[in-house]
Amino acid sequence: MLTFKLSEAITILENTPVVLSALLNRLSDDWIRATEGPDTWSPFDVLGHLVHGEQTDWIPRILIILNDSDNKTFEPYDRFAQFRMSKGKSMSDLLDEFKSLRAKNLELLKGYGITESDLQRTGIHPSLGTVTLQNLLSAWVVHDLGHLTQIERVMAKQYMEEVGPWTKYMTVLKHTPKE
Repeated sequence: MLTFKLSEAITILENTPVVLSALLNRLSDDWIRATEGPDTWSPFDVLGHLVHGEQTDWIPRILIILNDSDNKTFEPYDRFAQFRMSKGKSMSDLLDEFKSLRAKNLELLKGYGITESDLQRTGIHPSLGTVTLQNLLSAWVVHDLGHLTQIERVMAKQYMEEVGPWTKYMTVLKHTPKE
């Protein structure tokens, strides 16, 4: 297990838009709209979710933790807002929007001058209770990595039948989604 380092977390967060662009840019709707079945998310849906998080989740919660207000409770996060917010947009639109929002948010994060003691400051998550800034920043990284894995899994499953007998060696095809 690794110990949290803000600089390394930022590097991973900076890489996410690059990885998503390399993976999803120029793909047909068949790939970007594919799911794992009913009530599961496509790569397009996941990217919309990431965009929404950049707009409403990470930085606002960081600011709540860092401010001197007595109210440290986070606003609930709408995990399904992307379905409204992504209507009429293309994958290219979402990739550009995510890249821009992430760059802006990371510049803000870097500008906060977060110290080791700041990492132990707390906020109140609506369902999890008290969390530290370090918990939140770590969750941001893991959230990205989890959704990258999800996108890759959804895409891999599109060739489930086509791999034929290799299915038994393809562990990614055995995962059951739990959105």
